[in-house]
Amino acid sequence: MTVGGGAPGRTDANATGANPPAPPAELLQLVDELDAQPNDHRITKQRWGAFTGTSLDEHLRQHGITQVFLAGVATSIGVESTARFAHELGYHVVLVTDAMTDTSPDAHDNSIQRIFPRLGETVTTAEVIEALRGQD
Repeated sequence: MTVGGGAPGRTDANATGANPPAPPAELLQLVDELDAQPNDHRITKQRWGAFTGTSLDEHLRQHGITQVFLAGVATSIGVESTARFAHELGYHVVLVTDAMTDTSPDAHDNSIQRIFPRLGETVTTAEVIEALRGQD
């Protein structure tokens, strides 16, 4: 998933009244280490949450997926918003707390300590890897 700009029509955060400019194309590229595959379902979100205005929910449902693992670079914004929507849509939400960060340590801690336990299961990356290895 990549972030492709702000929500259309949002003007109160921009003093000029214009929509924010689209980010440079290189910011929409995934790093090579993610090993993107041709069959990967990629979305570009325009809003805080990954479900709003994207094909993510439809794609997951078409493939019978009922559980999502979340990580990201804005714990209290993008990750929390996506977690809230995933929870409301009925997904089993798993929040990988050591694979997320925030510009505000206090906001990050609030999401992890107070919000996430109400939305799903909180785990570490090591616990996810251990569980995946146990499925071999």
